[in-house]
This record gives sequence, C-alpha cells and structure tokens, in this order.
Amino acid sequence: MVVALVRLDLRIPGAGSLKQKRHVIKGLTAGIRQKFNVSVAEVDHHDLWQRATIGVAAASREGYHARKVMHEVERYVSTWPSVEIIDSELSLHHPED
Repeated sequence: MVVALVRLDLRIPGAGSLKQKRHVIKGLTAGIRQKFNVSVAEVDHHDLWQRATIGVAAASREGYHARKVMHEVERYVSTWPSVEIIDSELSLHHPED
C-alpha cells in the first residue's frame, strides 16, 4: 500500500474577501473530491484573501497509480478558472517508512 500526498499552494487573484476565497476553495475542493475520490482540505493561509494551500491524499496499492492520480488532480486544479498554482509538492509514503 502507498499513500500519496500533494500540497498545492494557490493564488486566488479575484478574491476580495475571505468570503469570496472560501467560495472558490469550497467549490474547488468539492470538485476534486467528487472527480477523484480523494481526501482534500485547506491546510494553510486561512487568513489571507488571495492565498490558499490545499492538501490532497489518496491511498493505492501501487505507487504508479497513486502518483498518476495526484498528477491528474494537479492538472484539474490548473484548469480551474479562478485559481493559479504557485507551487506543488508530491510525496509518496509506504507503511515500511
């Protein structure tokens, strides 16, 4: 078993308030959950209007599949019209670690 984690640092240029930011992040995270069947949460920059960091996690039997899903998630986020990816970090974790 392998657990894949991806951390996506995002910019939300159109957000003028925390309420607007939350609306964008809520829609994005719901879309990710529905399309990929993964766990996702906002994990940093909670108090900034135009920044957010989301964490996405998925478990798989093979590292190749877990990595593929995370790359698809990143590609999906990059097509989301109201966010820009500033940075991303992918890591794989095995039970033996």
